[in-house]
Amino acid sequence: EVQLVESGGGLVQAGGSLRLSCAASGFTFDAYAIGWFRQAPGKEREGVSCITSSDGSTSYADSVKGRFTISSDNAKNTVYLQMNSLKPEDTAVYYCAARARWKYGWSFPGNYDYWGQGTQVTVSS
Repeated sequence: EVQLVESGGGLVQAGGSLRLSCAASGFTFDAYAIGWFRQAPGKEREGVSCITSSDGSTSYADSVKGRFTISSDNAKNTVYLQMNSLKPEDTAVYYCAARARWKYGWSFPGNYDYWGQGTQVTVSS
């Protein structure tokens, strides 16, 4: 059974930091890219970042570049999203998702095969 389990969300003040984790199981980890998405109330789901564990390549949305860092621990089949200098506009439910590596377009939700249940991140001003 494929599972993606997010953790690490919570409430933080603006300027603070959080680290999200995505633990994956049930599929060949290095055959997939893992992406982080977020969805705020009334808004579309947007791509935040993505990592391909096989070669370590990463991508980021412009809105988080320089503040968020994605990383992967292949031994643990876990992807992390370190979020620094958080802003109120970062408030959303954050999801991790897995995409077969051959699919291009990291920021398109429709390209992803498996999704986690999401974790809430709330940044207060």
